[in-house]
Amino acid sequence: MSRSKPIEVSIIVPTYCEAENLPTLITRLGAAMIKADTPFEVIVVDDNSNDGTEQVCQELAADHPVKLIVRKKERGLSSAVIAGMRQAQGEKLLVMDADLSHPPEQAPDLINALNDPGVDMVIGSRYIDGGSTSEDWGVLRWINSKVATLLAWPFTKAKDPMAGFFALRRADFVASESRLDPIGYKIGLELLVKCGFSNVIEVPISFANRLKGESKLTLREQVNYLWHLKRLADFRYGKLSKLVQFSAVGASGMVIDVACFALLLALAPETIARAAAIWIAMTWNFALNREFTFSQSRSNPLWRQYAGFCSGCLVGAVVTWSVSLFLLTQDPWFASHAAVAATVGAVFGAGTNFMACFFVFREKPIAETSTSAAPVSRSVRAKTVADAEARVTRKAA
Repeated sequence: MSRSKPIEVSIIVPTYCEAENLPTLITRLGAAMIKADTPFEVIVVDDNSNDGTEQVCQELAADHPVKLIVRKKERGLSSAVIAGMRQAQGEKLLVMDADLSHPPEQAPDLINALNDPGVDMVIGSRYIDGGSTSEDWGVLRWINSKVATLLAWPFTKAKDPMAGFFALRRADFVASESRLDPIGYKIGLELLVKCGFSNVIEVPISFANRLKGESKLTLREQVNYLWHLKRLADFRYGKLSKLVQFSAVGASGMVIDVACFALLLALAPETIARAAAIWIAMTWNFALNREFTFSQSRSNPLWRQYAGFCSGCLVGAVVTWSVSLFLLTQDPWFASHAAVAATVGAVFGAGTNFMACFFVFREKPIAETSTSAAPVSRSVRAKTVADAEARVTRKAA
C-alpha cells in the first residue's frame, strides 16, 4: 500500500504504561489494514508513561504510519481519545485499546461497516451473536460489565455500549466536539449520546485478556462511570433528570428527618426535636442537591445558595400545609382520609421546592447550554470535514 494515498482511517490508541504491547499491536494492525488496502495512520496518545513508549513509537514509525502525542499535564483515557481525534487526518476514526484485548485483525470490519452512509457508529461487540470474551474472564468481571451495560440502557439499546473498540466519522466528532465533557473510560458512550447517533450497529469480536501489563480499571473509575451517567442524563433528559435526582435526594431526606426526630426525642421536647430534625434534613437535602442534582452551580456562593434553599423550603412547607388543610376542610372524602390529604400537600410542596431550586441553583444545566443532539446531516459532515482539513493544512504550512 502506498503511503502517498490520502489517509482514510485514523486509529487512535490511548496509552499509559503500554510500551510492551505496542510492537505487537502496531504490527498486527498494520498487516490487517494493508491487507484491506486501506490507507491509515495510528495516533498513539500517551499520558507521559515514562516506560519507553516514546522510544518504541519512534522505532515503529520507521516502518509504520505511527504518530505519538505525549501529554505532560492531562490524564485520562477519554480526554486522550479526544486529543487524538483532534489531530486525526482520516475521514473515519477508529478507537481501540493498546493491550490487545481488541483484535487488530477486525479493525477493517468496523471500518467497512461504516461505509454505509446510514450508519452513524460501529461498535466491536462482545455480546451479540458471534461475539465472545476470554474463557478465563471471570464471573465478577462479567457481572461488572453487564451491570455497567444495564445502567447505560436509558441512553442506547446497543448490547455493548461500554466497548472501547468503535468507529465513527471525523465530521461527526468535529461537529459535536464542543458538547463533549467525558469523565473516566467510557468515551464511546459519551460520543454516542453527545453526537446524537441513532443508527449504531455492532460487529461481533472476540475479546481477549490483555497481553501484558496491568488493568487500569479501579474502584475510582467505576465511581467516575456513575458520575458520567449522571452527566449524560442531564444532557439527554434535562429537567426530567433533575426531577429524578431531586426526588431521590428528597426521599433520603425523609429518612434522615424521621431518624433524627426519633433520636432527638430522647434529648429534647417534642417541638424542639421536630424543628431540629427538619433543619437537619433540610441541610442534608441542600448538600446533596448542590453536590449532585445541581452540580453545575457549585461555583456560586455557598451561603447565599443555602439561604435561598431554606427560603424555598419554607415556601414549600407553606404550600404543603395550605393544600393539605384546604383538602381536609373542603372535601368530606379527604377529611376521612387525612394521610392522603397530607400526601397530596407534600407533593405540591415538593414541586414548589423543585421549581425554587432552579432559581437557587440558577446556573444553566448542561442540557440547556448544549445545542441539539440531533444526528449530523451529510452536508454538514462534508462542510465540517472541509473546514477541519483547511485547519490542518494551515497548521502544516
